[in-house]
This record gives sequence, structure tokens and C-alpha cells, in this order.
Amino acid sequence: MKMSLTSFSRTIINIAIVLISTITIAQETNKSLLWKISGNGLEQPSYIFGTIHITCDATLDKTVKTALDNTSLLVLEIDMDHPELQSKMMQEMYMKNGKTIKDFVSKEDYQLLSSFIKTQTGMPLEVLGNIKPFFLSAMLYPKLLQCPIQSFENKLMAVTKEQNENVEGLETIEQQMKLFDDIPYKDQIEELLKSAKDSMAKDKANITEMMNLYENKDLEGLHNLLLKDNSTLTYKYQDQMLNERNKSWISKISSYSKAQPTFFGVGAGHLSGENGVISLLRKQGYLVEAVLP
Repeated sequence: MKMSLTSFSRTIINIAIVLISTITIAQETNKSLLWKISGNGLEQPSYIFGTIHITCDATLDKTVKTALDNTSLLVLEIDMDHPELQSKMMQEMYMKNGKTIKDFVSKEDYQLLSSFIKTQTGMPLEVLGNIKPFFLSAMLYPKLLQCPIQSFENKLMAVTKEQNENVEGLETIEQQMKLFDDIPYKDQIEELLKSAKDSMAKDKANITEMMNLYENKDLEGLHNLLLKDNSTLTYKYQDQMLNERNKSWISKISSYSKAQPTFFGVGAGHLSGENGVISLLRKQGYLVEAVLP
């Protein structure tokens, strides 16, 4: 199906907003996606929920709905209800310094990418060549799932709106988008080339496995899935994509939780491991417990 450039850009933005953290998953042995934060002076508990950002079914279970009922603020990675969200994302979509994909690949690889992108999106690469490669990769994810995509973030915001509560963010849009200037464009393009060369066969296998592990709340299995391939962006840049961001969030999570009972929704990959949010909160003296059905 062909799209206009405006429609294409909006679609990229909507997917990228909820995709950025999907590509990082780390380890936690308890099979739970929802965790209660208490102690350390908190008058009421807050909750943190590990999301998967695009899925075929983002139905919220009873434990998540109860936690939402018992909190008065929703905090996501970024404020997805911000009135300037789309305009700010549009400003950050393009490579810096006038760079285009042609500057980083051979003539043969450019022709391969051009054919691949045209087939998958209906848009010529000549028009899209200055967009950050990550955003082009993000555009492919709906085809990997082969279903109308949903997101837990949108479901969480819908409940929050019904309850007349606010949405905040742990990061600004600019902070999150800066990540894809810090990661070399050439490495981002290599990921896109991998998808083109095998017609997304590996991507489809990985996302299918990831979805199954998430549905089983198997965070350890998701961690092992990440470590299968040390050539991926996730593996090579996990400090920038995961660990450093986790550390920067802890003071904000603490501040929000002390002000009012808060529901945090972040990518499941941020929860676990030595530098995960759960471990870092515990090191700050909080009691962080799995919420089980």
C-alpha cells in the first residue's frame, strides 16, 4: 500500500514512539511484568510495569488495572500525551549535517535498500534517504507482526484519561531521540541492510520468539534472546540504550513516587539485570516486589 510522505512520516513517528525500548531486554528471574515499589519513606506504594511496545494484543490484566486504580499519575518513558509530540518528533527524524544513506553505503547496497524500502513502504528511498535509518527500520515492524498493532502505552493512557489523571515522562522527546544521533548512522544502516538481505526472515523469527517469551512473562528468556547475537545494535550499544538511561531515571522515579502514588510504564528491558531499574531502586533502599496474579 502506498502512502503520502506526510502519512508515512506520521506512521513512523507513532511506531518509533513506542518502539525505541522494545529492542532491549534484560534478565529478572521472577515471572512478573508488574512490580510494587514501597518502603524508603513512601507513604503509599507505586508500581512499575514492563511493556512490550508493539503487539497484537495489549489487553491489561486485572493486576495492572488494580495498580492503575491505586495510583494517581502515569509516567511513561516520554510524555506521549504532550501536545507538541508529533512536531518535536518530526524535527528529530532527520540525520544531522545533511547526511543521507547514500553517504554510508556502496552503490550496490544502496540499490538493494532502494528496492527493499520501495517494496515494503511504497515510497522511494530518494525521498526518504535523509531520515535516520532507525526510523526506517521502525516502519517495518507492523509487517513483522502481521496483525493490527496495539501498544500497552496507548492502553495505559486510555485508562489514565478515563480517570482524569495526568501523563508525564522520565525523559524529554529530545533526550530520547538524541540516542539515534549518538549511535552511528552507519551502524543503523547495517541493521537495515541485514533486514533487506534476508527479506526480514531473521527479524520475523526474533519478534515471534520475543512475543512468546513476553506473553509467558519470561524475562530471563528475553535476556538470553538479546545475547544471542553480539553484532546487533542492542548488544553493542546497550550502555547507551539501556544502562545509562536506567540510572538517569532513578531519581525521577523516586521524586514522582514520593509526591504521589505513581504508575510507571517502561519497556520490559529496563526492569532487570544488575543495572536494571529494579536493582537500582533496591540499592536506593526501596522494597521492589513482583505482583503476581
